[in-house]
Amino acid sequence: MQAARGTPVDRGDGPDETRSSLLAAPRTWLLFAGVGLSLLAIDQVAKVLAVRHLTDRPDVELVGEVLQLHLTYNPGAAFSLGTRFTVALAVLASVATVVVLWLSRRVRSRWWAVALGLMFAGITGNLADRLFRDPGPLRGHVVDFLMLPNWPVFNIADMCINVGVAMILVQVLRGIALDGSKVDAEKAEPGDSVEDDA
Repeated sequence: MQAARGTPVDRGDGPDETRSSLLAAPRTWLLFAGVGLSLLAIDQVAKVLAVRHLTDRPDVELVGEVLQLHLTYNPGAAFSLGTRFTVALAVLASVATVVVLWLSRRVRSRWWAVALGLMFAGITGNLADRLFRDPGPLRGHVVDFLMLPNWPVFNIADMCINVGVAMILVQVLRGIALDGSKVDAEKAEPGDSVEDDA
């Protein structure tokens, strides 16, 4: 639904919200934080359990041969790319985490909040492995344990990143900004905004 020209759309964060505060919309930021921290915790617990129960064990079938548990350690990025650049990947992940946190301050759209929460969980989940697992800080190998046929072994953090990226691409293609306003250089005029979370 399009709001009146020049009037910001109410995101449900209350009439007392001001753009000058640290967070554009505290309730929406709490959604981001809830999604990010919850999925980060799930990822880390799943990795601990995978290492504890799958080390030196044969593959475990969850859904026949379609989905199996197979423990492996990945020094590189997704699909085992860049295995000789573990330190650089850890630094890039650290920068990406800061960028996501910075962007989250401006979020007023629930869709964007969930997308960035997924990105935060995925990036920091794998970053934690690089910082704290063997063979050492910034060189740690990422724990992967989910295996599909003809697909690289992955983990929950990888899933979060992929879903988060897909959600962000949807918003970009729709022309929806972080604050939920419509970005269309040809049709929209300054002050026009839409509610994308109805």
